[in-house]
Amino acid sequence: MNKKQMLSLFTGLSLLALASTSYAALTPKEELGKLIFNDTNLSTPIGQSCASCHNPATGFADPDQFLPTSEGAVAGRFGRRNAPTITYAGLTPDFSISQFDSITATGGQFWDGRALNLFEQAKLPFLNPDELNNPDINTVVTKVCSSTYASLFKQVYGRTACVKKFTATEFATAFNRIAEAITAFETNSEMNKFTSKFDAAQNGTATLTPQENNGFGLFRIQCSGCHTRVGPAFTNFNYKNIGLPKNTGFPFSTMDQTFVDKGLGKITANPLHDGQFKVPNLRNVALTAPYMHNGVLMTLKDVVHFYNTRDVPGVWPAPEVSTNKDMTIGNLGFTSAQEDEVVAFLMTLTDGYVP
Repeated sequence: MNKKQMLSLFTGLSLLALASTSYAALTPKEELGKLIFNDTNLSTPIGQSCASCHNPATGFADPDQFLPTSEGAVAGRFGRRNAPTITYAGLTPDFSISQFDSITATGGQFWDGRALNLFEQAKLPFLNPDELNNPDINTVVTKVCSSTYASLFKQVYGRTACVKKFTATEFATAFNRIAEAITAFETNSEMNKFTSKFDAAQNGTATLTPQENNGFGLFRIQCSGCHTRVGPAFTNFNYKNIGLPKNTGFPFSTMDQTFVDKGLGKITANPLHDGQFKVPNLRNVALTAPYMHNGVLMTLKDVVHFYNTRDVPGVWPAPEVSTNKDMTIGNLGFTSAQEDEVVAFLMTLTDGYVP
């Protein structure tokens, strides 16, 4: 039995348990969203769920931490992007372009901001051939209405939420309700806990070690411009081209090596956005390797070292997109010990800390 089959079996058994369990911390809509999120029957072929690439054990990011991108429902088919964490994603504002400079982009979902918000994001993986690979929304709705939790779907949205024969409008309405339920789950306290050591230290119930505290100081000086500590998710929700090199490793070796990922630039068709990707939130970042949109950096040490030495000759390959590169990083002057201090601080952002 391979890993995907084991995950399918485990999730299927879990769904039976979830369907018969009442969750005091979840509203019926949130409980419904959790069941949909974990349902491995909602892919084509079956065996893949939202949780397959957003596993709670790895900060709701991809559990395959030694692969740069995620394998979809079709065996051997990989996307071009690293699956980001979806913890705290509900804090992200809707996508917008600044009315002041007509350039600065903020908010939205996915690395390139192609989804306006979390509700719109929840719809797209169902139909993406590199993800859940369903041919249309009708297939998804039919599967939900045939599931073990169909009664809960009707409880939340009314008896007519599932009918024997859907019109096109009814299919669209039901699909929107599926996305709405997922959004409700993704924005509840189970996925947005604020229970890290850093939170405990801020509340006075824990104390950072000298190494962690030194790292916090360095972080505030060099990193908080984008990963603002004022916001609870440690991001300003903007987009940056940090000059990452192309990832030429597996599974990219099977793809067109001339491909250049323009990120936000492809979505807006503005060359000034070429190579820009959303500044990720840093909550649970110690669990979510590999890092960056293409998974080219495998450890937190690699990440901090890249920010520290990107512009030091001979250390890193050339950037995939060299225009409009963020110049606030690249030669920070950290020693290796100081890099380790920043890593130590980042590890305090993992939820589940017990003083």
